Amino acid sequence: MARIKGGVSTHKRHKNILALTKGHRGQRNHIWKRAHESATHALAYAFAHRRDRKGDFRKLWIARINAAARINGLTYGRFIEGLQKSGIALNRKALADLAVNNPEAFATLAKNSQG
Repeated sequence: MARIKGGVSTHKRHKNILALTKGHRGQRNHIWKRAHESATHALAYAFAHRRDRKGDFRKLWIARINAAARINGLTYGRFIEGLQKSGIALNRKALADLAVNNPEAFATLAKNSQG
């Protein structure tokens, strides 16, 4: 039986990797070995940083809530504690959106959380 070489599938795989690295600098986008390394690292970073981004947004929301709470005479911790005690269940994303886009409603929440 004749040996079947993998030329077509190898060429296709190489083309796919080179397409992934379009936009990378230097050898990283047209030399197969460097492109494969670059693509592997880029995909690993993308996977990890998608998860990091969620924490980054949470930090941003907390900073915005804290700033708005301090304008209303509260700290972030006291504000969140007051909301929990008064039974108001809003997540930090919604609270940060209120703080930025609707300060009057946020001030009402701050009053309710004080007691």
